[in-house]
Amino acid sequence: MRSVSIAGTGTTAFGELDAGVKELGIKAVSRALRSCDVRRDDVDALYLGNFVAGALEGQEAIAPLVADSVGLTGIPATKTEGACASSGIAFREAYQSIRTGVHDVVVATGVESMTNAGTAEFTRALGSAADQGTEGETGLTFPGFYGLLLDRYMHEYGATREQVAAVSVKNRRNGVSNPRARFRSEVTVEDVVESRRVADPLRLYDCCPAADGGAAVVLAASGIAEELTDAPIQVLGSGHTTGRSAAYRYDDLTTLEATTTAAESAYSQAGIGPEDVDVVELHDCFSAAEIGDSEDLGFFEKGEGAKAVAEGRTAVDGELPINPSGGLLAKGHPVGATGIGQIYEICKQLRGDHENQVEGAEIGLAHNLGGSGAVSTVTVLGGPSDV
Repeated sequence: MRSVSIAGTGTTAFGELDAGVKELGIKAVSRALRSCDVRRDDVDALYLGNFVAGALEGQEAIAPLVADSVGLTGIPATKTEGACASSGIAFREAYQSIRTGVHDVVVATGVESMTNAGTAEFTRALGSAADQGTEGETGLTFPGFYGLLLDRYMHEYGATREQVAAVSVKNRRNGVSNPRARFRSEVTVEDVVESRRVADPLRLYDCCPAADGGAAVVLAASGIAEELTDAPIQVLGSGHTTGRSAAYRYDDLTTLEATTTAAESAYSQAGIGPEDVDVVELHDCFSAAEIGDSEDLGFFEKGEGAKAVAEGRTAVDGELPINPSGGLLAKGHPVGATGIGQIYEICKQLRGDHENQVEGAEIGLAHNLGGSGAVSTVTVLGGPSDV
């Protein structure tokens, strides 16, 4: 198997952008191509993650449309879909195609346009990631799923509502400095706890906002990547696994097995453990999700995640910075773009030029989760000095 590196990165801001998926995809991919010395003739394939363009825009075949529009006509262009993990999967497929020698240079991108849809249309589209024969039939929404998870977590481990609110406070604070974030204002614990109830015990400020956006990377075999950029980021490990399909399928609702197994795979490939990771971008679609994810990824013992946030251990200057970008709670969640958007943020950290730079960051991890814990990707990246 060959080693693989990221040579180029590109993104739009995340927010209300008044643009469709094709336009956002073109911007993200064009910026990634311009960020390194790759020629379009050298790109062998493109993978594009997208979730609801068909439902919200009536637009499918996004991957070939974007490829053709940026001058990559003639190459294979494939759309991947895994709900919120759609572009995490696109990245994984691109990585695997290079690692196994099928391709040398591949673009991976993710894109979503969501804010122009009406509430009913948007809710119906997003809810299609749930099992329609079980959760869909009974009306369990994703806020409802994570509300159940948080209620159980607080019961099992004694976490307080204020500790959970600290996730939103931290991430919104981080988002203030990130020009790519949709929300760039701080909130207090009191603001979170007293905001409108969404799915008890979750409140409005516990929930990430919808957003439009696109993000892209250029991956290459490491020897080639060194010719395309002075600061290649090595892909040390990549996991992609499935988990339980609905809430009733879990023996322990506070542990999402797709995350634990994807992490195990990525750590094994990278030859590291969670204790070796310096900076993390994980899937905080809700405040409760960040707490559970941080434990499922092995960073804290079960039941310790909420306390760790409240104690400042996951702050930018803490022992393990989590979501220094502001995460989904501040950046927003353009579903198909989120996974590669996280990878973009980690690349900036490892190159030492992030707005909320983590001092001495050498190994970073990005975690993407889709559905009711049904699918997860975990990517471990190493900085230029590790190539």
